[in-house]
Amino acid sequence: MTRTQILYAAIALTAAVTAQADGVLTEVPRTAGGQADLSGVWQAINTAHWNLEPHVSDYPALLALGAQFAVPPGQGVVNGGSIPYLPEQLIERDRRFENRVTDDPEGDCYLGGIPRSTYMPYPFQILQNEDDVVIAYQFATGMRRIFIDGNEDAPLDSWMGWSNGHWEDGTLIVEVTGFNGQTWLDRAGNFASTNATVTERYTPTGPNHIQYEATIEDPTVFSRPWSISMPLYRIVDEDFRLLEFKCEPYAEERIYGHLRKPGTEPPQGATSQ
Repeated sequence: MTRTQILYAAIALTAAVTAQADGVLTEVPRTAGGQADLSGVWQAINTAHWNLEPHVSDYPALLALGAQFAVPPGQGVVNGGSIPYLPEQLIERDRRFENRVTDDPEGDCYLGGIPRSTYMPYPFQILQNEDDVVIAYQFATGMRRIFIDGNEDAPLDSWMGWSNGHWEDGTLIVEVTGFNGQTWLDRAGNFASTNATVTERYTPTGPNHIQYEATIEDPTVFSRPWSISMPLYRIVDEDFRLLEFKCEPYAEERIYGHLRKPGTEPPQGATSQ
């Protein structure tokens, strides 16, 4: 090994020691190519999954659920406060809200879509290399692949869309298209159509925080593009793992209960086993 190689190795070792002390990250990790390394388990901590817009506390969708499932208040994450719906689409949003118990695809264990999967009340894990970023979501064991410097169109529409990304000044920018138009944006009935384009921005603000922004463009639903923003927090618990949340069994009775053979009994509710 030459003196130059020894010097480079020493610099790399020093950087690694500086970035992590006693298992705690002190600087934004970097890939071999110099980009921010977003790898890790993250979670949003807010009430956006209930309603993206500012909202007060409210009764649960079913009164029998009581305070345990009441809607907590939230300041909202929409830049500017409100979503700029076209008048006829605002009526559709309100219709969805009234029918949220039966119509929200979350209740049927369908994938959350983008951006909803980011701020559902569950962690997600980012895996990153030089060519791709893969995000695994706990809810419904969802997953998406972000093609770095990709420019292909979606081969077909889907719940999670098709993601092409690139790096710009330390921010991962992702353009998502190819939605199937069936996803909701929250539990309050907010939605976009199959024509939506979602542009995400993942900007590290420190070793354990990402500033997340998503701009939604859909001229068939909204009068103009609009954005949401929120911090994402790295989960630093020792030995934390992203566990599977296969919710399909819990939605079977809701979806297929009407096909149950006469005389058979549905599941009797939660179990601690």
